[in-house]
Amino acid sequence: MDLNVQLEKKSPPNNSQADLHIHTTYSDGVLSPREILEKSVDAGLSAIAITDHDHIGALSEACELSTHYGVEVITGVEFSVSVNGRENHILGYYIDPDNARLTKALTFFREQRLKRAEKMISKLHTLQIPLSMDSVLHYAKHGAVGRPHIAQALVDGGYVETYYEAFTRYIGADCPAYESKYTLSPQEAIELIADAGGLSFLAHPGKSARNGDILELIKLGLDGIETIHPKHSESQILYYRSLIVNHYLLECGGSDYHGVTPIEESHFGSFTVPYDLISEMKQRLFQKR
Repeated sequence: MDLNVQLEKKSPPNNSQADLHIHTTYSDGVLSPREILEKSVDAGLSAIAITDHDHIGALSEACELSTHYGVEVITGVEFSVSVNGRENHILGYYIDPDNARLTKALTFFREQRLKRAEKMISKLHTLQIPLSMDSVLHYAKHGAVGRPHIAQALVDGGYVETYYEAFTRYIGADCPAYESKYTLSPQEAIELIADAGGLSFLAHPGKSARNGDILELIKLGLDGIETIHPKHSESQILYYRSLIVNHYLLECGGSDYHGVTPIEESHFGSFTVPYDLISEMKQRLFQKR
């Protein structure tokens, strides 16, 4: 997949909007790459970034279909990192999906996800919940296995009534079937993204990052911060933008769409950023060359 082709795409009209945080069936989203593009057309988006957790399988199909749907596709990925004992997420944009170091690392991360799911299922068995791995993989399909797939299997098996009950009762943090996730150090994630030719952004800092964590990540070479997100307040957005200005960073944002709940449907097309931010990303990448 040629990065030059991505960078050289002409900018759409000035009022164009983009959603730079979308998940597909290759991680914990419910829609395929094609369905995401169809949804993007309906929402009037000019560009999207597919940022699946630990998986880039959706990118080839999405990029091939982008011309047909008239929606620019930015190659992306989302990593889990540990900052001072707290889980945070790093988004990578304009990564080369053919980068050998990246693909090897992603394969390892998905293997760790599978082992984590097996441990959580074993803990559920001790709680007299005979959930099978096959039922979880049914929801994960070809994607990276995650807790949302276990939650869906628990609902389908009649062990809980709702998706959220699965988390609050069994698989959420500090719950009896919880198992911690394998995480990278932030330095490893930033270097991995850079090695693949991309830009690294702190995802939804309002959900999990403390102010000190953000400053630490900036010192490690972070390229930008996600400001627009359904979980961010106006005051948080203003604060993150002040950091962007003061530290010469880039800005991104999006709906963090998975399609699991009705509220997420209302977020799609509502939490967007102007295409100008994509132009700034491209300019930064050209400067790095």
